[in-house]
Amino acid sequence: MIVPRPADDGARYELTLFVSGASDRSAHAIASTRELCDLHLPGQVRLAVVDVRDDPAAVTALGVTVAPTLVKHLPPPVRRLVGDLSDFDRVLRVLGIPAAPRAG
Repeated sequence: MIVPRPADDGARYELTLFVSGASDRSAHAIASTRELCDLHLPGQVRLAVVDVRDDPAAVTALGVTVAPTLVKHLPPPVRRLVGDLSDFDRVLRVLGIPAAPRAG
C-alpha cells in the first residue's frame, strides 16, 4: 500500500515500484531502482516497493497490469515505466527526472 509521506521528510519525489514475488526479475528491478535513487535523487525521494501479489488494491487503483512497473507520483504529472529499469538515462527521461551532474 502507498503510504502518504509526512510533509517534513524532505522528499521531493515519490515513487512506487510494483514487483511480482521474489523472482530474479523483481530483485533486479528493486536493486536498479534503489541505485538510481541513490545516484540521482539522494535525500530527495520516498520509494515504496509493492508486491502485486500482496496488495491487489494498490495495483487496481493505479491500473498497473505488468510488473515491474515504476510509478512517479510526485511531482506531477504521474508517469509510469514498465519493464527493465537498468537504463538510468531512459528511466530518468521517461519519468521526467533530471539526471544528477556527472562527476569528473
